[in-house]
Amino acid sequence: MPRRLLPVRLLGKQVMDNVASWIWVLIPLAAIGIAPFKMWIRVKERQIEAQTSLAAEKSAQYASHVERLEARVRVLEQIATDGGIQTAAQIEALRAPQLTESRNNEPV
Repeated sequence: MPRRLLPVRLLGKQVMDNVASWIWVLIPLAAIGIAPFKMWIRVKERQIEAQTSLAAEKSAQYASHVERLEARVRVLEQIATDGGIQTAAQIEALRAPQLTESRNNEPV
């Protein structure tokens, strides 16, 4: 049985009918698929917020650590540039409170 060729007009109409019938299926599927996508976006936003707060906390810790290191470097620079007599007196002055505290903590 020979195959009949459909006129171009009729063939185009069949294709359009096929696409039109699928559109009515795809629209609800797209609407249903948006909900999980929104949930995924919310999860990603929370992850980014958590990472941001963690980074800010670490930054504050590093800043305080740098301040302590700068203070120590200032003391070391002062020790290196001061005369020996002043430095020895300052070291002894720092030791004196430690010695009195250790003597006060000893049982009598």
